[in-house]
Amino acid sequence: MLKEFKEFALKGNVVDLAVGIIIGAAFTAIVSSLVDDIIMPPIGLALGGIDFSQIFVVLKGDGHYNTVAQAKEAGAVTWNVGLFINAVIKFLIVAFAVFLLVKALNTLTRKKAAAPPPPAPPAEDVVLLREIRDLLAKRT
Repeated sequence: MLKEFKEFALKGNVVDLAVGIIIGAAFTAIVSSLVDDIIMPPIGLALGGIDFSQIFVVLKGDGHYNTVAQAKEAGAVTWNVGLFINAVIKFLIVAFAVFLLVKALNTLTRKKAAAPPPPAPPAEDVVLLREIRDLLAKRT
């Protein structure tokens, strides 16, 4: 059983999948930083200094909270609209990147498939008929 597992784990597809997951996780971290640190601060500034990660609605709890962390410490139940907006933007960026990757792979695959196969050799009877034709042409 251990030998079978080793063969399965070392197959090319499993290793490729593992590499893809690791790169995907790193790419997600980069996109998170892009959204949280680069895209959203100027948008929040343009909209009057809003920090999107701190837009929330208190569903259950007493008092006024300045941050989501303060509300959670107080035991309040919050609806974190800003964090959801950030997550949607991150998803759209990752989905667009995956779309571009799949589109590029499909283009490469189509180019390989579009190459016409070499013509099949003529059938044996056709070759024989051509030889007979050529011999007859030489006789006359």
